[in-house]
Amino acid sequence: MNDAVRLEGIREALERLAELADDHVLLVEGINDRRSLLALGIGGDFFHIQSGGGPARAAEYVASRGGKAVVLTDWDRKGGAIAKGLRAILGPDNADVDFSVRADLSRLCRHYIKDVESLYALVSRLEGGIRP
Repeated sequence: MNDAVRLEGIREALERLAELADDHVLLVEGINDRRSLLALGIGGDFFHIQSGGGPARAAEYVASRGGKAVVLTDWDRKGGAIAKGLRAILGPDNADVDFSVRADLSRLCRHYIKDVESLYALVSRLEGGIRP
């Protein structure tokens, strides 16, 4: 996949995320993940899993906010373990919990970056390298 195709896929995933952010809690590992997403224009109700008390507290927070969430943990081993824990707690077949944005970003970015906090830098680099 070339960089133009990769960037387009990332943009599409971020557009879906922006739509979901209107009524879903965004579950991220930490503050730097939030900063990266904000720099990309993604706002919303964030919960920091690492400093917020872990997956169980994240699930409580999601439940208190209507039960809808987007899991955006990193696509490294630790992020995968956190996502797996969240899936178990929030329900493996829960249609109100989105894992697809994370999966798409992982597939598109894994050869370049391993975490959400690096997403803004990657998008900026890809945008700078592509000529119209």
